[in-house]
Amino acid sequence: MPINILMPALSPTMEEGNLSKWLVKEGDTVESGDVLCEIETDKATMEFEAVDEGVIGKIIVTEGSEGVKVNAPIAVLLEEGESMADISDAPAEAPAPKAEADPKPRKAEPNPAPAAAPKGERIFASPLARRIAAQKGLDLGALKGSGPKGRIVKADVENANAQPVATTAQAPAPAPQSADANAVMAMYADREYEEMPLDGMRKIIASRLTEAKQTIPHFYLRREIELDALLKFRGDLNKSLADKGIKLSVNDFIIKACANALQEVPDCNAVWAGDRILKLKPSDVAVAVAIEGGLFTPVLRDAESRTLSSLSADMKDLAARAKTRKLAPHEYQGGSFAISNLGMMGISNFDAVINPPHGSILAVGAGQKMPVVNAEGELDIATVMSVTLSVDHRVIDGALGAQFLAAIKRNLENPISMLA
Repeated sequence: MPINILMPALSPTMEEGNLSKWLVKEGDTVESGDVLCEIETDKATMEFEAVDEGVIGKIIVTEGSEGVKVNAPIAVLLEEGESMADISDAPAEAPAPKAEADPKPRKAEPNPAPAAAPKGERIFASPLARRIAAQKGLDLGALKGSGPKGRIVKADVENANAQPVATTAQAPAPAPQSADANAVMAMYADREYEEMPLDGMRKIIASRLTEAKQTIPHFYLRREIELDALLKFRGDLNKSLADKGIKLSVNDFIIKACANALQEVPDCNAVWAGDRILKLKPSDVAVAVAIEGGLFTPVLRDAESRTLSSLSADMKDLAARAKTRKLAPHEYQGGSFAISNLGMMGISNFDAVINPPHGSILAVGAGQKMPVVNAEGELDIATVMSVTLSVDHRVIDGALGAQFLAAIKRNLENPISMLA
């Protein structure tokens, strides 16, 4: 029977994508691993490879199509011995175009409850589907999957009627909703404005930040860090490394200081996993990179064991590819902790929003000359940088967060110790 090629979920947050370009045409023979098309996600343009071998019998979604839902058929693959005439037997239908809002409310039709999976049988479901099912109180064993080989995917869980697993906990109250677009536009009907539709990245940012502020109990810890020793040490290092074309930034030292601090206070090297905490062993540090229309947080893995020059080169490469949306998902997913540095843009201090499931994020302000009292008790002038640690209280308690921030401060004020 002909096989439907479905729009893949190329990242955990992807709900729809744009089919930018087909690299095959109808009648072409393909093997597993051959690149079929280019798909633009909310984060990047990525190649989609075939998982089966056969002949491209029909292309359903034309290149340039936007807003193609995950798991919607995009093409039909014919197996050995099949012909174009067999395609009529395949349930291959192009995804329906996005419809305008129906002014007449329709009564929801109840979905019949599917037969439950036999007891003890393994249930195949995507991690996102499992998370949504847990949030909605759904029994995955009672759902029928529409993904490859019957795998339960996000759409199956979202479309299912609530069939809660036995529990004594009271369902949480629904989260407050943002103002309706029509109501807001009506408010400004007599004013001139330009409507800016949200692209995929902006939608994801809005969703993630709303989730973060509604579900994560943030608290904030602030310290001031003197940078004069670091600036002198950095200047000396850059002079000695000039022949190799290496130039270290203050941000490179901040990344290394935080990576080392995560090892010194290992209980802070952790993420929230719904009903448990995952404590990581390596220091995988995410760093916010601003791009047009949004931001990426590429992750520097094993940062505690790497040299400053290695971190610097890797960060420059990741930032450059982030700006052209050429990062692969594994390069911006993961980590337990993030750094957001607006000091280079002149911001003195700010509070950053935690990127779930991270346990904390460090907001870095600009280094500024200001009066301080030195070790001898005399008034002096020093370059001082303000930092704020935003902390998930479910993962890290106040005293523990204070130890972590103290370790970051100690490393930055004694930079030579980071090379030991």
